[in-house]
Amino acid sequence: MVELQAGLGEWFCAPAWARLLGEQGRQADALEVLAPYLVTGWWTAVVAAAELLEGWERVDEAIEITRVRMEAGHPMALEFYTRLLARHGRSEEAFTLLRPHIGELSLAVALVDVAAAAGRDGEAAALLAARTEHRCSDFPWCCRGLDRGTAIGLLATIHERQGRIDEAIALLRTRDAISVNGQDQLSDLLARHGRTGELRAYAATEELGYAGQRLVELLEERGDVEGAIAVYRQTGDSSLRRGSMTVQLARLLARHGRGNEAIDVMRVQADARKGDDWILHALSDLCVDQGRPEDGLAHLDALAAARGGEEEWDLYTAAADRRPRRRRRSDRTGPLPSRGRHLVRGAAHRRAARLGSHFGAGRPSSRIALVCRSTGLHDRRGRSTATCAKVDLGSPP
Repeated sequence: MVELQAGLGEWFCAPAWARLLGEQGRQADALEVLAPYLVTGWWTAVVAAAELLEGWERVDEAIEITRVRMEAGHPMALEFYTRLLARHGRSEEAFTLLRPHIGELSLAVALVDVAAAAGRDGEAAALLAARTEHRCSDFPWCCRGLDRGTAIGLLATIHERQGRIDEAIALLRTRDAISVNGQDQLSDLLARHGRTGELRAYAATEELGYAGQRLVELLEERGDVEGAIAVYRQTGDSSLRRGSMTVQLARLLARHGRGNEAIDVMRVQADARKGDDWILHALSDLCVDQGRPEDGLAHLDALAAARGGEEEWDLYTAAADRRPRRRRRSDRTGPLPSRGRHLVRGAAHRRAARLGSHFGAGRPSSRIALVCRSTGLHDRRGRSTATCAKVDLGSPP
């Protein structure tokens, strides 16, 4: 089937078929599969062919087909081409090609990556140091994405590589935003070099909790579980931070055989933040994982009762997607209390979200009944959901 679809021009099948042919030693046939795409100069096809050639140790050919696209001016080709060169002992050449593009984000990152092998860390550091003085007036348009903070991070990477740890730390502290895209370079640097005291002090002031999380990971790796727990309990004033730290604390407790304590911690947080779906999601998962799905359902039912039966939030949608726990069916397989035929948008989602807990509680027939009643089986999505529920139970859809 894959061969047929590849022959009919289905691109997503073509690389898979080419890889299979290559594994069978039919490299010429593999390249023939990709040839119709390569002749157009399509970059995605060029990358697929180059990766195959490199894997077959036909490096010169891989370099050649990417060089052609680079010289034609394809915007993504230079980074791929130079990284390919660097992987095969031509780092100097790669660095020289990248040097004029220090102001472009992806190419600056590539330059830093190849600089060490090229023996040109000092030159790369000088280029980046000049960029750290730049103050964006219209980011990202004024600097094509390489803003001052990013330049500082890249320069700190080079300093760390050179063993200039104190300089790297001091440099990172000058950034306007130290935590970027869920990562904190300063926290990682301090942890890598065992600067526990500095990391602890930083965690006390870092508002988003990334430094605290990294400190916990470091302490846990060292076997200091109680110390890690203490970090989570010392939360800051930010409501978001408190919630995040509590969830992480519960997961830490569960990892170390303290599941009941973890559930108690999450229940307190869920009571304090009623209807906060991500907190309820975490509590739901934890109850199922610890073999206490009834506790999760009880909390949901109590919350629904407190709202007079109205549930205006989408509860733990991810819980319905979890792999079902195949437990023995209990006596609690009777029909669920009906809430009438009035279904607002989101009601089906909320009831479907309970499926994981119903199955974990030994109520598989309730699980199917819940989906059928929530959707009425009047739409395509409802039929699909009910089918999935039956498949989960091992019954014919």
